[in-house]
Amino acid sequence: MNKSKILLWLSLCALITACSTTKYTPSNDTVSLETQPAPSAKPAPRPASMTSKQNQVRSDERLGTKWGDDLNSYVTQVDLKRLSNRPMDETQVRYANKQFSGRSINSISLAAGKVSFSIVDDRGRILPLYRDGQNYYLSAIDGQSYQLRYSNTSNQTFEIVASVDGLDVLDGSRASRSNSGYVLRPYSSFAIEGFRKSNSSVASFTFSRPKDAYAANSANGSVQNTGVIGTVVYELKAPQYQPAKNSNKGYAPAPNAFPAD
Repeated sequence: MNKSKILLWLSLCALITACSTTKYTPSNDTVSLETQPAPSAKPAPRPASMTSKQNQVRSDERLGTKWGDDLNSYVTQVDLKRLSNRPMDETQVRYANKQFSGRSINSISLAAGKVSFSIVDDRGRILPLYRDGQNYYLSAIDGQSYQLRYSNTSNQTFEIVASVDGLDVLDGSRASRSNSGYVLRPYSSFAIEGFRKSNSSVASFTFSRPKDAYAANSANGSVQNTGVIGTVVYELKAPQYQPAKNSNKGYAPAPNAFPAD
């Protein structure tokens, strides 16, 4: 009887040991990036209590962005996938009708310095930004039009998801990191000039009083979210850019007197 109990005990011990040493093999299944929301890559911005007193915005200093002039702006749809559902980088710029304090900068560096983000007026002149810790600010003027400019200095392809006053600039829906964005090709730049109305036109971004902002007069928006510009950067799966090879070893090609022949 004792021998039977001992054998049973040893069998149970062997079973427990085998279960505890079983190796976990991760699944190779993938999830479509098109159906999954993207988690935040960064912690939420600092609360207002951690913002310097000089950069706190009073209610009478708040601004929003309204629909401005109708501008020609043509786009086409492309079928590219994100390498990851996690953003490479993101940033927010708070704007208001006041003079902010902090270090004056011309642009914000994103994606490890590969993408440069700046805000310019409708003549292409850079509007100065102010950095206070990890927060960015823009001193805006009611009635001034502006654009969001992005430049890519790498051979990678990126997607820019942008929002103004909590609304997606592509379709006016509630802004989400998982929304589609604009494609930023290698060694290129573009400017988002306004809220997109169609594949051929946009309504220019124009600073306004909060009550006149697009967000305050849209079913998808809220006056509470006026005064903020958001940018999220993803890397896209696309062929790496290869510069054209110069077969002339640094010399200019010979001119052709009759190029049409």
